[in-house]
Amino acid sequence: MNVKTAAEPPEAPPERREPFMTLFGRYLIEANSVMVTIWSLLLAFAIGAVLLIVSDEGVRGTWSYFFDRPSDALSASWEVVSSAYFALFEGAVLNFNTLDRFAAGTAGFGDVLRPLSETLTYATPLIFTGLAVGLAFRAGLFNIGAQGQLIMGMLGALVIGFGISAPAIVHLPAAVIAGGLAGAAFGAVPGVLKATTGAHEVISSIMLNNIAALFLVWAIGTGFLHSETRSELVTKPVDDTAALPHLLGFLGGSLRVNLALVLGFAAALFVWWLLSKSTFGYRIRAVGFNSHASATAGMNIGRTYATTMGTAGAFAGLAGASLALGINAGGVTTNTALEYGFDGITVALLGRAKPGGIVAAAVLFGALKAGALSAQPGVPVDISILLQAIIVLFIAAPAMVKAILRLRTPRGGLVTLEAKGW
Repeated sequence: MNVKTAAEPPEAPPERREPFMTLFGRYLIEANSVMVTIWSLLLAFAIGAVLLIVSDEGVRGTWSYFFDRPSDALSASWEVVSSAYFALFEGAVLNFNTLDRFAAGTAGFGDVLRPLSETLTYATPLIFTGLAVGLAFRAGLFNIGAQGQLIMGMLGALVIGFGISAPAIVHLPAAVIAGGLAGAAFGAVPGVLKATTGAHEVISSIMLNNIAALFLVWAIGTGFLHSETRSELVTKPVDDTAALPHLLGFLGGSLRVNLALVLGFAAALFVWWLLSKSTFGYRIRAVGFNSHASATAGMNIGRTYATTMGTAGAFAGLAGASLALGINAGGVTTNTALEYGFDGITVALLGRAKPGGIVAAAVLFGALKAGALSAQPGVPVDISILLQAIIVLFIAAPAMVKAILRLRTPRGGLVTLEAKGW
């Protein structure tokens, strides 16, 4: 008995996979978030090079007879640009003259590490303020008040730093926590106002920045905070038991990087866990993505705004504590806070509001600052600020980078950070 069976369909030919280099090349010319960031950095340094050339009178003179002797203009331009950027590198990462002296036995290993130590010292508060701004971004909020939160955290850490006596194992954590709580309380105010009255967090936090700055001036002048041994506006030093220990102090007193750097890395790790593993982090991301849908799903939008801004303020307060208990443990002035809170905005933008990106951006900006200060007077100090501004300009406008370099539109469109509610 013959049994007929259905003919088996022919096997489909194996799917042809594109070579890795083809995929990689396509990735390089695509306006995705990674490549926009990389191209923004390269464009910023290119524009900075042009401005260095234009600002140098001697180099400008060589371009006046470019068509007669082009080598003069090109060599002079290369000299001024390469020397400036090389000086930034040596001031931020590694000074080769110091390395040669170390090899000859005339310099210590601590001298070799000093540029890197300065970079990490300047980067430490930027990690905290970048996290403060980036966390708020994830909830669709623009925390422009990190500067004021940093100032209040600095004052909170100071009060505990010299106001109580306790062993270091108790005193130092108490002072750090006090700084975080002070920043959290100050940061929660714009969140509460937005939740209860609808006041935009940008407007309220700008006003709170001014309030904090003026309060700092008044507070330092009071008998409670003012130094008993100095006439200028400077606070009392914190006790040794509340000072953040130097991480590399055993290699030399000039290495200022301290325990706050470790706390900054721990804070970034905590924010990663918070956003990706916790229920609170899920609410933050959901509200930032679509607050109306989140409200329909039963989430309390106002409470999320308040708690997010309070948490963000805590990180900015920790930045203030790192300054008051670290490199400024000998006394805080009205200039101690500098622009760390506002620079945190640029760090958060460059880091795409992601903890890992924020840490990398903070280290980059710390390197620019350390390098610019070290390269004086040969390199204009404003070159660091200029590079930061251009980087942020391109990061905030990926369509501009895409248009300049004629990059391909990525699948899903261009990705930008947005603060809702304008």
